Amino acid sequence: MKKEIEEDIESNLTGSAEPQHTEVSKSRWFTRKRKGILTSTADKKETPEGLWNKCPECSFICTTTELKENLFLCPKCNHHHRIGSEEYYDIIFDNKEYKELFDNIISKDALGFTDLKPYQQRLDDIHAKTNLKDSMRVAVGKVNGEEMVIACMDFEFIGGSLGSVMGEKFSRAVDFCIKHRLPYLVISKSGGARMMESAFSLMQLAKTSGKLSQLSDAQLPYISLLTDPTFGGISASFGMLGDLNIAEPGALIGFAGPRVIKETIKKDLPPGFQRSEFLLEHGFLDFIIDRKDLKDKLSQLVQLFKN
Repeated sequence: MKKEIEEDIESNLTGSAEPQHTEVSKSRWFTRKRKGILTSTADKKETPEGLWNKCPECSFICTTTELKENLFLCPKCNHHHRIGSEEYYDIIFDNKEYKELFDNIISKDALGFTDLKPYQQRLDDIHAKTNLKDSMRVAVGKVNGEEMVIACMDFEFIGGSLGSVMGEKFSRAVDFCIKHRLPYLVISKSGGARMMESAFSLMQLAKTSGKLSQLSDAQLPYISLLTDPTFGGISASFGMLGDLNIAEPGALIGFAGPRVIKETIKKDLPPGFQRSEFLLEHGFLDFIIDRKDLKDKLSQLVQLFKN
């Protein structure tokens, strides 16, 4: 008897003894009982994507519905989340009613450009993914009763890049404003000029700037709203040519990015460099406006210009 006990102790210490549970008992470790039904962890349902949103600034988590009802502002820190033209139009236009202009213009690959994949294929893919025809939409509607033309960029369309179609829509919108005597608002959100269109893209800087001189000659107001991010050819042209240059809080605005600048000058950048608050302090902006106040402020500005 003593010998059997010693062998049993030795087997437990060395791990040489056979496990006492069967394969069936092993599986019970990976099951759980729910409402009287034994279910496997393989049956566990994952939370569908898109129901929750995490703030990139303060990491606060809220439902997507709550965020949308708060105009895509973080309920905790008021961080302005990036939104597209459809969301801006719903926020600004009365009763979410507006008419889209020049929606029949579509980008084409005039140069046969290829990088990681052909430019035309890239356009086809982004058309199918976003249902957008280009990186800018133009619409006309009323803002607290004041009729206004609004051109808004969509960053999800190749980074809101400036191409020949954006330049053409911008220019036609100016002509529309002059014809109907309407104020013009441009909401910028872009990484800069579209490299796939080469010189055709760069030509739009001069083209859009020239059209704004016609708007000025017609004595019609042009308001430039800069949102996060606004870079490259946009800030180097019509982005900074407004009768009023305004921005959302915390928007990153500049020509080259802060990382590129830091590597070039080999110096640390000031706190908040290229943020809208920094630009306001240094005279590049007229004022910063919270998204909740945007609609009322725009209508007030139009009335002031009219008077």
